[in-house]
Amino acid sequence: MQKGMHTDTERCVRAVQSKDARFDGWFFTAVVTTGIYCRPSCPVVPPKPENMRFHPSAAACQQAGFRACKRCRPDTSPGSPEWNQRADLVARAMRLIADGVVDREGVPGLAARLGYSTRQIERQLLAELGAGPLALARAQRAQAARLLIETTPLPMADIAFAAGFASIRTFNDTVREVFALAPTDLRARAPRGNPGSATGALTLRLPFRAPLNPDNLFGHLAATAVPGVEEWRDGAYRRTLRLPYGHGIVSLTPRPDHIACRLTLGDLRDLTVAISRCRRMLDLDADPVAIDDQLRTDPLLAPLVDKAPGRRVPRTVDEAEFAVRAVLGQQVSTAAARTHAARLVTAHGERVDDPEGGLTHLFPSPEALASLDPESLAMPRTRRTTFTTLVRGLADGELRLGPDSDWPETRARLLELPGFGPWTVDVIAMRALGDPDAFLPTDLGIRRAAEELGLPSTPAALTSRAAAWRPWRAYAVQYLWATDSHPINFLPV
Repeated sequence: MQKGMHTDTERCVRAVQSKDARFDGWFFTAVVTTGIYCRPSCPVVPPKPENMRFHPSAAACQQAGFRACKRCRPDTSPGSPEWNQRADLVARAMRLIADGVVDREGVPGLAARLGYSTRQIERQLLAELGAGPLALARAQRAQAARLLIETTPLPMADIAFAAGFASIRTFNDTVREVFALAPTDLRARAPRGNPGSATGALTLRLPFRAPLNPDNLFGHLAATAVPGVEEWRDGAYRRTLRLPYGHGIVSLTPRPDHIACRLTLGDLRDLTVAISRCRRMLDLDADPVAIDDQLRTDPLLAPLVDKAPGRRVPRTVDEAEFAVRAVLGQQVSTAAARTHAARLVTAHGERVDDPEGGLTHLFPSPEALASLDPESLAMPRTRRTTFTTLVRGLADGELRLGPDSDWPETRARLLELPGFGPWTVDVIAMRALGDPDAFLPTDLGIRRAAEELGLPSTPAALTSRAAAWRPWRAYAVQYLWATDSHPINFLPV
């Protein structure tokens, strides 16, 4: 699989004829005889090759006048893995669009964040995705509207504005155009008895490309959970979310073919952003087949991959929060890092109400942490300096961590901070910035695993050997960590 796969007609036809779900999200098939577009794994009889047209995005299909298939629901495909494995302008723009920036700040706001003109942004997105930022955001709004229509009893007018539409008329027209059904007809087709209707929570399924091994993914999140902000309960990872219009609480449960997601939001306009951040935290848009195939080329890694394929990189819903927690975790145990973080949460976090109990706070914002007394921090003086320098930089905007971060530039900025060495920078790059090639050759767990497997154990030699694992070294880290009996590698009982 590669950039611009939709241009490889022969390969796309083979994927459609074999109903290969691995390609869902990589491209979309528009059928000229029916006027609909599908995901490659659509269960219907494949159309004749001469009637297929391939597009790189759902938005491009909609721009070309095609409507979404009612059987395979292509608008709910996993996202393209490209946007999380690349750091170029188009990938950064797509991550920001998924985070709702166009809806909140418009295309000029998107361009300003990326440091390019609106014309440059539109030209590059159109060239690669067949649709500009407005069309891509519109497709995202349509998907959010569909979720709200099908999973809540909200009046259509409320749904229109919650999904980001400027008017009810635009909402009605878009839903009809994209789904070939009026909003009321979409609701009539939805399954009855949705539990979200009774509790006020939204219940939905987050798709992914198989295989997905949940052990290290949810194990890591549960083992490092900060009391009050995160918890593991009844087979689900739960946490509070700081969102653009308010706060939310999410519950995420691993299932064999999807992640069950239950969201409680203070403001429904945050729906799309919350889903995007949860998908990013769980690395659900990864392409595990391509990743594992590359790692299997190393004979010492191959048995680890074969034993438990589909490992994901546990990431974060808040890049600034993770950077703070990375500093708290420097040279201390997982339990000690949780204790430090819990103290900060109690003293400086914003209280929230959890209908189910258990969660009490949002993690403190950089602005709140920048005003604390450094002497109140129970850590060595040098680490206090590291902590205060980081939170000041985040609070005043000198240091920006987000889905739009330029990975090399952000790494360089972090390395300039006192107390930031390669381990801290790489763990932030891996879990907060989402760099799939971040590597931790100085990590004690990695060095132990390397020695046990017969890999070079010195950082320089291991880095040299790991060159063959690129661009997926962050995933190799997960497989190496998994050789240990640490709780991060196991689902809680």
